[in-house]
Amino acid sequence: MIVVAGEALIDLVVTAEGQRPVPGGSPANVAVTLARLDQPVRLLARLASDEYGRQLVEHLSANRVDLEWAVRAEEPTSVAVATLNAAGQASYEFRLAGAADWQWTPQELPELAGSPAIALHTGSLALALAPGAEALEGLLARERQRDGLTVSIDLNLRPSIVTDRAAEQERVRRQIRLAHLVKASDEDLAWLYPDRSVADVMTEWRTAGVSCAVVTRGGDGAWLLAPDGSLHEEPAVRTTVVDTVGAGDSFTGGLLAALAGLDALGDRPADRLAAVTPLQWAEVLRQAATVAALTCARRGANPPTRAEVEALLKTA
Repeated sequence: MIVVAGEALIDLVVTAEGQRPVPGGSPANVAVTLARLDQPVRLLARLASDEYGRQLVEHLSANRVDLEWAVRAEEPTSVAVATLNAAGQASYEFRLAGAADWQWTPQELPELAGSPAIALHTGSLALALAPGAEALEGLLARERQRDGLTVSIDLNLRPSIVTDRAAEQERVRRQIRLAHLVKASDEDLAWLYPDRSVADVMTEWRTAGVSCAVVTRGGDGAWLLAPDGSLHEEPAVRTTVVDTVGAGDSFTGGLLAALAGLDALGDRPADRLAAVTPLQWAEVLRQAATVAALTCARRGANPPTRAEVEALLKTA
C-alpha cells in the first residue's frame, strides 16, 4: 500500500462556457492515479464536512482510494480557481485561508510502523503552508529515520501563494533530505533557482541523500538521476493536449506505480532503488510519461486506468 498525504481540494475550472467544481489537489490526484493503476493507496487528508468536502469524499471513494486515515475536519474545503487559456494550460488562484488542508496536528497523523505501507508520498502546498506543514515534515523525518518505507516528495511549488524564494529554498533544502525520491518540474526549478542548471540541482540533491531525482520538462520529456549517478532521459509521449490539469500529478502516480511493480518501494528503500537497472528506469519513465499523456488528452485531472496505459504502451 502507498500512503499519500496532503491536500484534497476543489478546482473551480473556469472556461468560456462558465465554471464547474471538480475534485483536485496534487496529493489527491496522485492517490486517484495510483488507484486507477490498480495500486492499493490510502489518502491521509483533512476532509471538510461542507458540500465540497462531501463531493471530494464521493470522488475519492468512487475511485477506490482508502480513506481510513482521513480526518473529518470542521474547517472549509480549499478552493483553487483554475482558468484555462486557449492552449488548455491552467493558471490558478487559490482560496485557502483557514481551510481544512493546512491544519494538521501531530496527533492526527498515524503510526506507519506495522502498517502495510511500502511508501509515503507528499508534497505541494501540504509541505509549504503552516501550521500543518510542520506536522507533516515531522512525519517524513520519523519515517526517513525508521528506514521502513520509501519517502517520496513532489515539490509542485506555487510561487503565486508562497512568494518568498529564499524561504522556499531553505524549506526545500531541509525537506529533500528526508526523501529517497524527489520529483519536480523544470518550472519549479526555474523559479526556485533562477541562476542554476537543472543538472546542478539534481546533483546537489543526490549529494544530500536523495536516491533518485526526477525533473519533468513538459513537452520535452523528463530527466531522472539514478542512485548510481547516471542520467536517464525520456521524451514526452505525443498526444493532442486538451488541458494540462493534473498532468504532473498523474506522472508522479505513474512513476510510483511503476516502481511498486518492480518491488522497488518498501523497507531498505535506498537499496531497493539502487537495484533498479538502466532498462527498468527507462520503462519506469515511459510508463509515467504515458500516464501523463493520457491525462492531457482529456479534460481535467482525469488519469487513465491501468488497461488504458498498457494498451498505449503496446502500440509504442
